[in-house]
Amino acid sequence: MIARIIPGTVRQWHWISSAVCLVGMLLFAFTGITLNHAADIEASPQVQTTEAELSEGLLATLAQRDEGPLPLAVRRWLQAEYGIATPAADAEWDEMEVYLAMPKPGGDAWLSIDRESGELIYENTTRGAISFLNDLHKGRNTGTAWAWFIDVFSVLCIVFSLSGLWLLFRYSQQRPGTWPVVALGVLIPLLIIILTLH
Repeated sequence: MIARIIPGTVRQWHWISSAVCLVGMLLFAFTGITLNHAADIEASPQVQTTEAELSEGLLATLAQRDEGPLPLAVRRWLQAEYGIATPAADAEWDEMEVYLAMPKPGGDAWLSIDRESGELIYENTTRGAISFLNDLHKGRNTGTAWAWFIDVFSVLCIVFSLSGLWLLFRYSQQRPGTWPVVALGVLIPLLIIILTLH
């Protein structure tokens, strides 16, 4: 009875994990190629610069703080007037300037405010879709939710691989070429590591 249940269960694990991982595996396989050839792929960064000046009221609000994130009133003004979404992350404060770094996948952004004059400079750099996908692959500046996705995706890939190995073992007698092909899949990367990586 158990012998009948286990193969069926493993098959379910295999097809469910493969179905859930399908898009992620395609994404990570594609970005594996683009990362491996990053020097050959030209990127055309697009830089958007915004210059503005805080009102006296906002400047007074800014003067009441010496640490932590930008005041909510300043963040709302930036969003309403210029469409600049700023995170509630800690900024860098000194006597002359407030600086907020806003790294993101596929680009970068930063904002600087002169605490005396209220002059504001915002710069947003976008490096294109390939750079965005590469950063997703690396989990660079992607946040907690994406980090959790990568962890869950990795576990499902392990389930997919091990259940596939079990199925190979289960049906290998019907397919004599199974283990030579598996051995080849182990030997090729091993030989490349031994012979070419120093």
